[in-house]
Amino acid sequence: MKKYIITAVLSIFSVLSLSAQSKSDVKVSALYQNYISVKTALTTDDAGKASKAAVEFIKTASTIDSKIVSEGTLAALKKEATTIAEAKSINTQREHFPNLSNQMIALTKQFKLSEKPVFVQYCPMADASWLSNEKQVVNPYYGSKMLSCGSVKSEIK
Repeated sequence: MKKYIITAVLSIFSVLSLSAQSKSDVKVSALYQNYISVKTALTTDDAGKASKAAVEFIKTASTIDSKIVSEGTLAALKKEATTIAEAKSINTQREHFPNLSNQMIALTKQFKLSEKPVFVQYCPMADASWLSNEKQVVNPYYGSKMLSCGSVKSEIK
């Protein structure tokens, strides 16, 4: 009888642990979607949308437990997103996007953020990378000036 009780208790803890993990994965995935919104706004040269998307990014980052994503990583993400959110100039936003991208690339390698592959793309002119849901290059660093500049560096599955 004790064996059955212990098995039942362990099963409950296992289910609760998986549930907590899936909730954290959902939050980190939401953070990735917020990042994609920032990137998309930069590709369309829209500083206002980039700012709003960065605010949403910060809100989502604030909901993530530091046991899931380290305090240092969350602080770095929020710092760059705050600079992007507060910047009035698209050029300033783009200057801070590489740091945000590098942090997100590291997170994407750590967590499964999307059911589909995530592409790491690179712009040699900006000497910077970013993440994309699509293989087609749409450059956030130069927007309409050089929209297709860059290449796919890697694919994260």
